[in-house]
Amino acid sequence: MSLVRNLMEKRYDLATASRQFEEGIFGRPSATGVSVTHNSAMTFSAWFDGVRIIAETVGKLPLIEYRRLQPRGKERATNRKLYHLLHDEPNPEMNAISFKESMQGQAVNWGNAFAEIEWDLDVGMPVALWPLRSDSMKVGRDEKTKELIYLYTLPDGSPVRLPSFRVWHMPGFGYDGLIGYDTVFLARESIGMALAVQEYGARFFGNGANPGGVITHPNKLTNEARENLRRIWNEMHQGLKNQHRIAVLEQGMEYHQVGIAPDNAQFMETSKGGVTEVARWLHIQPHKLGDLERATFSNIEEQNIDFVVDSMLPWFVRWEQTCMRKLLLPSEKPFFLIEFLIDAQLRGASDKRAAFYKELFYLGSLSPNDIREKENMNPIVDPGGDDYYIQANMLPMKLAGQQGQQSAGAQLDEALKKVAGREKQNILRAAGKYDQDSFSKWLADYYRDLPEYIERQVEPFTADPESLARDYIGHSLKALKEITPATAPHLLENWERKRSASGIWR
Repeated sequence: MSLVRNLMEKRYDLATASRQFEEGIFGRPSATGVSVTHNSAMTFSAWFDGVRIIAETVGKLPLIEYRRLQPRGKERATNRKLYHLLHDEPNPEMNAISFKESMQGQAVNWGNAFAEIEWDLDVGMPVALWPLRSDSMKVGRDEKTKELIYLYTLPDGSPVRLPSFRVWHMPGFGYDGLIGYDTVFLARESIGMALAVQEYGARFFGNGANPGGVITHPNKLTNEARENLRRIWNEMHQGLKNQHRIAVLEQGMEYHQVGIAPDNAQFMETSKGGVTEVARWLHIQPHKLGDLERATFSNIEEQNIDFVVDSMLPWFVRWEQTCMRKLLLPSEKPFFLIEFLIDAQLRGASDKRAAFYKELFYLGSLSPNDIREKENMNPIVDPGGDDYYIQANMLPMKLAGQQGQQSAGAQLDEALKKVAGREKQNILRAAGKYDQDSFSKWLADYYRDLPEYIERQVEPFTADPESLARDYIGHSLKALKEITPATAPHLLENWERKRSASGIWR
């Protein structure tokens, strides 16, 4: 059970949390005289939108735990609890997008994000992640052990001390690498200026977007009469709803409008400058905040990609490395990794993606199924979907005169080596994925279907592809007779040597 949640569950409610958020943050006065808090900063539309955009970008992307494959590659570790915590439900009261948005929003505003890690100590794995408020957390060191400790203040004011292994802490930019800078505090002058302009604009239009004026009276008025005249005039003519009402002046009174200073009339232009300042503080492109002055149809796609690469990628890396460091045991780190699935965010227009895939396909860097996976399409069931191709007419210049001279036997050897490499990779992948019974069943099914694939690969280079495929399978099964998930890597070390000695390759 979560330690903090267990202590809080009888005393914590949303009303208490909301009240503390409103009252527990002390304002930091700016030079404009406006008190800037994390809460008041969020009343400025550009700041709120910037924080929301960054938080939602992180929240909507899948955070996935992968199992490393040998000799290279990876696959989703869907059978692990941590995979479901990060991808689906970090705790019984939250889905993944809400958790990530909450953490990222606090990381942008406070420069740090915290969550309590609830561990199942019997099996040594996290079973839940509970968000903690950044404004209620203090970070220090234990005087004796010198290890990091986290002191969290509950809504009732009582402190809870959490050891480092129970806290998921993602710091933003900071000089010491342990605590991130409080962004709102650093940006308080820019935010204070923007809030002052915002308040000025509200008051300006509240007065009907007209400047003040002076009423002259031919006689001397008492203080009481002067105040009554001012009050009655404001009630009748102040505000947008009272615009264009007819004023009646008596006893020789006259109204003189005071001119507005040109600088004051440009406050809307000043407001646009606040958007640029926010974009600079949050390190995002101005067009994301609605400032399209430098955005065009020709460059908006590149700017969106720049947003992912320059603005969001550092946050993605922080998330990934924090999860790797805090949620994986040291013994697990060589075998698992945690990454965001960001390919979809980097997609350009369809014609540019097609050209990109085409180039890599012709270079032999992507198979048809690799491309389909990147486009979120199901793989081709035919084994050929995993094959890699290269254009036959693309040869090094020094070999250009030798094109077509390669013997059928050498081509056959190359085809068989390609089959063997794929076979070895598939066995290692299955050995890391299945237990003994499931692996044995998989192995039988695999070798039942493999001959057809071999025949297709060698058919152009031999008159009897069926016999060659049968011999190949026979030698494979003989070499791997004792294979189990545990012995697969060991038995495959001399695999190619055994098959070469068998006479398959001349």
